[in-house]
Amino acid sequence: MRRQILKTVFLTLLLSAGRTVGQPAPEVKALRVILVGDSTMAPRTGYGDALCAMLMPGVDCINLARGGRSSASFRAEGLWGKTMDLLAPGDRAMSTWVLIQFGHNDQPGKPGRSTDLATEFPANIERYVDEVKAAGAVPVLVTPLTRRIFRDGKLHNDLSPWAEATRRVAAAKRVPLIDLNTLSAEAVAAMGSAAADTLAQAPRADSRVAAAASGPAGSPRPEPATQAAAKFDYTHLGVKGADFFARMVARQLEIAVPPLAPQLNRQPAAR
Repeated sequence: MRRQILKTVFLTLLLSAGRTVGQPAPEVKALRVILVGDSTMAPRTGYGDALCAMLMPGVDCINLARGGRSSASFRAEGLWGKTMDLLAPGDRAMSTWVLIQFGHNDQPGKPGRSTDLATEFPANIERYVDEVKAAGAVPVLVTPLTRRIFRDGKLHNDLSPWAEATRRVAAAKRVPLIDLNTLSAEAVAAMGSAAADTLAQAPRADSRVAAAASGPAGSPRPEPATQAAAKFDYTHLGVKGADFFARMVARQLEIAVPPLAPQLNRQPAAR
């Protein structure tokens, strides 16, 4: 009897082990984040690199954002082609999210960059979304970071129409959205102009210098198509500003993209 019991136990364990061996191992995908946008996301002038530093070392974070680019010129200059080259292999072992933020240079008055808000801008954003999806990645739309311009003591958020257009595309396409424009405008308005000035690339020397740097009546300086030397303005970010807004985006990524939540570290390590 004892021998029969032992034989039964042995067979049960053998069959159980066979089922375990025969089962496919759970799929573990590599994680990648690609940033696409203008100078407010780009290296040295934006928050993009600071955001990448908040992702765990196992996450591949590639900042392709470049200064002076709009939703039209980013594609026309071949920068979007580089993004698609990264996605072209369609590696299903890689989970990729592409954060897309435009608006600053789509505004009127910027030759070779401006787009029509009612038609061209949303069509450009929709096309980016569709192409990222077709490549097997996940697009995440980001509304444009606010400028830090105050008039009569109130923040002048001149990018809100482009933010609204981006929100509409995200809703229509059912893709994740980070409403950075609303969040950054609320935060900047609450801190006031003096504190907001400390987020800039360079310190504000005095009101005369700051006014000359930003243009007439506190209007934003036209964003150059190439990397500019650091100087005070109301658009670009220094180390403090990059860290501040990168943390804001990271908090929203935890909500909008749950798989990335465990990969975000609010105490960034050097990359």
